[in-house]
Amino acid sequence: MILKPIKTKKDYQAALERLDKIFAAKPGTKEGDELEVLGILIEKYENENFPIDFPDPIEAIKFRMEQLGYSQSDLADVVGLKSRASEILNKKRKLTLEMIRNLNSTLHIPTDVLIQSY
Repeated sequence: MILKPIKTKKDYQAALERLDKIFAAKPGTKEGDELEVLGILIEKYENENFPIDFPDPIEAIKFRMEQLGYSQSDLADVVGLKSRASEILNKKRKLTLEMIRNLNSTLHIPTDVLIQSY
């Protein structure tokens, strides 16, 4: 395949089909190099045409709590008080800068997610 920028849906489909054919190519081979470059081109096209927005900050907190097996009491240890944790999870209290820092360092939720309005 001749590598070129992916500009249309037709180009994108052709690139995906080619990627599927050479997916198992070994690194350092001609096809391996093609696979690497094609992956970069596909990723660029997808980022421009199918952007993924950040999740809602509170939903991100709930999801991460579930992943870690955290309870509301565990969240209270991060944000200060159990009542504050409840208010945050019910979207009745906004996150402060200090809470965002604590959530980022404790739950490893990116600050870009936590600073969004909700």
